[in-house]
Amino acid sequence: MSDAAVAPNEVEINDALFCKHFKEVCAECDYDGRADNDAMFGFDPIDREGLEANSATLNKEGQYVCKKHGSANCNQCYGWKKQITKARAAAKKAAKRG
Repeated sequence: MSDAAVAPNEVEINDALFCKHFKEVCAECDYDGRADNDAMFGFDPIDREGLEANSATLNKEGQYVCKKHGSANCNQCYGWKKQITKARAAAKKAAKRG
């Protein structure tokens, strides 16, 4: 995703897009990055819970890094494919119940 332009109200963290509040879905910003993030990680978009990024800071190169480990590619904090997979499974399970 680094090649694509990121909108002013978006931040890119380890190839996923979030609003400036580090939320994938934010009512305050009127932002929803779920479809873009699903597509980035090879999924068809579905209605699922939005992700939230752990606290991050900008490094000298302009990349967001996790505060806990200091890494821009931190898979412990920013393992989006795994987190999206879990959110998708939960959404499918909830849809079967409801």
